[in-house]
Amino acid sequence: MGCGKELLLLGLLCMLAKCSSECPEGFTSESGPCTDVDECKEQEPCGNYSHCFNTNGSYYCQCWSGFRNLRGSVNFTLGGHCQDINECTDQGNVCGPAANCSNLIGSYECTCHSGYINTSGSPGSCADIDECKEAAMQKEDLCGPKGTCVNTNGSYWCSCSKGYSNYGNKRTPCSELKCDNFNGNSGPAPSLEGLADILFMMKNSCLALSNPSTAGEGKTDGEALLEKLFTATETILSPRHLDSVEDVSGLLETVENAIMLIGPQLKDNHTKLETTETDAQIAVQRGRTRPTGPIHLTNENATLDTDWTIAAGEGPYPGFALAALLSYRNLEISVNRSFDEITGHERNGVHPSLQISSRVVSVVVSNPSTQNLSSNVSITLRHLKARDESPQVSYICAYWTESGAWSTDGCHKQQSTATHTVCMCEHLSSFAVLMALYPIKHTFGLQLVTKIGLTISLLCLILCIMTFKFCRSIQGTRTTIHLHLCICLFMADLIFLAGISRTEPVGGCRFVAGLLHFFFLGVFAWMLLEGVQLYRMVVLVFNATIRPLYLYLAGYGTPLVIVIISAISRPDGYGTDQYCWLSLKDGLIWSFFGPVCFIIIINVFFFIVTVWRLAQKFTSLNPDLSKLHKIKAFTVTAIAQICILGLMWMFGAFMFEDDSIVVAYIFTILNSLQGALVFIMHCLLSKQVREEYAHFLSCICTPQKKRYSDFSSTNPSSSQSQGSRSGHHTGESQI
Repeated sequence: MGCGKELLLLGLLCMLAKCSSECPEGFTSESGPCTDVDECKEQEPCGNYSHCFNTNGSYYCQCWSGFRNLRGSVNFTLGGHCQDINECTDQGNVCGPAANCSNLIGSYECTCHSGYINTSGSPGSCADIDECKEAAMQKEDLCGPKGTCVNTNGSYWCSCSKGYSNYGNKRTPCSELKCDNFNGNSGPAPSLEGLADILFMMKNSCLALSNPSTAGEGKTDGEALLEKLFTATETILSPRHLDSVEDVSGLLETVENAIMLIGPQLKDNHTKLETTETDAQIAVQRGRTRPTGPIHLTNENATLDTDWTIAAGEGPYPGFALAALLSYRNLEISVNRSFDEITGHERNGVHPSLQISSRVVSVVVSNPSTQNLSSNVSITLRHLKARDESPQVSYICAYWTESGAWSTDGCHKQQSTATHTVCMCEHLSSFAVLMALYPIKHTFGLQLVTKIGLTISLLCLILCIMTFKFCRSIQGTRTTIHLHLCICLFMADLIFLAGISRTEPVGGCRFVAGLLHFFFLGVFAWMLLEGVQLYRMVVLVFNATIRPLYLYLAGYGTPLVIVIISAISRPDGYGTDQYCWLSLKDGLIWSFFGPVCFIIIINVFFFIVTVWRLAQKFTSLNPDLSKLHKIKAFTVTAIAQICILGLMWMFGAFMFEDDSIVVAYIFTILNSLQGALVFIMHCLLSKQVREEYAHFLSCICTPQKKRYSDFSSTNPSSSQSQGSRSGHHTGESQI
């Protein structure tokens, strides 16, 4: 029992001895006494941007400078995280008023504003730079000879003498203001009402820049002034065309000078302004050094390709360069003349007729030496009408001279398509593409066909006129219509043969064009009356005749009224450089083709109704077949006649427009067929007319004595036969 207690006591002592040998947390024992564990080296418990500090049996963490603990405590162990401190926002204006603060990871950086310098190296120690003093020490003229440099806190500005300005950009040198460019009294008085207003407005703006204290009411920003300029320009161009080359030159020069004045006042580097009459694209560059790089300005009608070196040159605005592309939508109508200076484009000694084929475009740059550029400028102009070059058509690049005329000196065509022409020019001004139209040189064959064909047509028409005039058996309303139709066609063919190509003198050519207009309209007017008469013959069984007075008023009066109105409204449209015919410009040709189309449509209607009514009458119970067959023949000949004449003028329209030799042959042949067609259809195919011809020829061929004996004969049967035939003819003539 005693031994058992001793053993139990010994076991308890052994257990106590074992427990007393283990170390507490943060300590360790390796077969010896307990020692402290360095958690900072073994575990790295603090994370990024922090320092770890070991303690006896533990550790603690602190964030780096420029970082803070998310929980706000300085010392932390578990659950802590260091985040960068944004000194620029958390510490207010840490860099001072003259510097910009830039946050860094764990720190920040101060950068002095332009015009300031850090004098001590510490953040916020930025001092003003005296640019004027430094420029004087380096013998640099910041403001030009007529400007005074004034230092300001962090910058400087140039004070300009009277008559000079830096156009609102106070840090650019002062340049001379040429306000006399907008003085209407320095040259010829402007004849345009709105041009004087533009000159006055731009003069005030120029004076305001030169001396704002005395002309402050004229001071405005560039965008508003540009809008006023083109509004005034639109007022000039919209109601009418410019009447003289002086007006055109005055407007172009004034607008270009105004762009030069307004450009430096624009706020944006690229400005676009579009009105109903103009389209402006303006690009500007500002800086202490002259700009470089390409320039590409484009609008609906033109494209400018150049570079800033050419545009700036040795310009009057140091630190500034301008390039502008101006397009005028309707100015080409006013300048579609003055081609006297265009030379060197003759072919075989023949001068082409010239006309404007693009919009008028002005190119404005700040370079004052626009007449002697260092390299060529590319200007692409869109054609008003798509058309390929051909032996009859050529495109010419031209510019508007100061004397008020088109010239090609210094400009040449690089390439041309159906829609655009690229011009390369060694100087700048206002430009356009001219279309040179070379007259088609008719071959001997065409001239021979024209003379022979029209001569045959004229002979046939003479026979028709004599037949309709003296053949008594066919007299009636329809014969009267045919007679005057042949007279109009005879006069038209005769004048066409004699004077269509005689363009000199101009007055004679216009008179020939007017006569052709009248007589060809007369032909269609009498054809319309023939359709009306056929309609009346079918619809109105009785009293289908028309009084001659009404026929003359419709056949000659209507064409005369149309010609008089056309000649009064468009006198210059009669006669062109190639033909004595109606001009294709300004729609004057429709004073002929309009009535012709109307007449053809009305006649087609009458013919359709006539054929329909004839078909009804043929199927009736008791048709008058002889009369219906005659009306049917009349209708067929009338339809054939209007088809041939209408087809002829379809080719005639293309002939005068496109100068095609093939079309010219077709037109001439169809024109020659008119007289022969009328003679065949209305004379040779008519039984009554053939009998009259036979009787007339028998009278000529029979000897005089026999004719006298026949004339004195009183044979009753012969008299009866003659009377019967006369009555038969009278009955036919009533139709």
